[in-house]
Amino acid sequence: MNILLTGGAGYIATHTCLELLAAGHEAIVVDNYVNSCPEAVRRVEELSGRSVPVYEADVSDRAAMDRIFEENRIDAVIHFAGLKAVGESVRQPLRYYRNNLDTTLTLCETMAAHGVKRLVFSSSATVYGVPDEVPLREDMFCKGCTNPYGWTKYMIEKILGSVCEADPEWSVVLLRYFNPIGAHESGRIGEDPAGIPNNLMPFITQVAAGRLDHLNVFGNDYDTPDGTGVRDYIHVVDLGRGHVCACDYAAKHTGCEIINLGTGVGYSVLDIVRTFERVNGIRIPCEIAPRRPGDVAACYADPSKAKRLLGWEATHTLEDMCRDAWHWQSMNPMGYRT
Repeated sequence: MNILLTGGAGYIATHTCLELLAAGHEAIVVDNYVNSCPEAVRRVEELSGRSVPVYEADVSDRAAMDRIFEENRIDAVIHFAGLKAVGESVRQPLRYYRNNLDTTLTLCETMAAHGVKRLVFSSSATVYGVPDEVPLREDMFCKGCTNPYGWTKYMIEKILGSVCEADPEWSVVLLRYFNPIGAHESGRIGEDPAGIPNNLMPFITQVAAGRLDHLNVFGNDYDTPDGTGVRDYIHVVDLGRGHVCACDYAAKHTGCEIINLGTGVGYSVLDIVRTFERVNGIRIPCEIAPRRPGDVAACYADPSKAKRLLGWEATHTLEDMCRDAWHWQSMNPMGYRT
């Protein structure tokens, strides 16, 4: 299949792109580089030995999107484009609602106009809100998101579900994935956030690289074994493979399907820090900071549906994730801007 990746120069998208190419698909990328870099796609081409057409454009720009669909035969879309930082969404809610909803609406309108009706959406476990129990299952009632970022994902899921109800030819897979970390084993592509990282692992690796003095641990008074937040961390390569499986599934089925991508195991912030230190032999100084608005105590997946429908399950260990994350950062101390 020829697959368009919106936000295709981003962290998860580039690893997905590499897995798509390895599986024999063709990839096309559109990105406005708000939180990504053209070098990332160039390295995907280097690793794969394949050429990837790239468009610098905003997905909310209908004219630009029409041109992409006119110039390429597109069979399916993986929709990554969107702002993604929980804390930032609390401070800048209007920016998040405008960007994430506009890009999705424009994309769907463009797809419909060009007869493309297969879509895999990059959703998030944040849509579950504050759960009554874990692990989280796809059939659980979403009690209400705790931040604007999560609400945009929830609203987009509802939009895409309505699209499928209105037109039964559409095939949409909503991937609710958990916390991607790690990097490609080559160390050539990885997570490279602009500015101060919002996610745990790039913060740890930047401390290890000397770019930051210490790690802020946001809250140590949660109802968890060590008081720090518990999350389901998944290797980004496993996540990329999950998107390939979702595309294959969308090619054979219609309707809207919600699927978790996670390991089913919860690790605390301090678990991650200690594993990183042990695997890589590097001490990470930590300071306890106040809880961040919108964070929940524990969040991890029941991934059984992904195995049943997609034939997919995570294979990388936490040690793999910590080792590969540091391999990427140590080879690229300043990220793609090295």
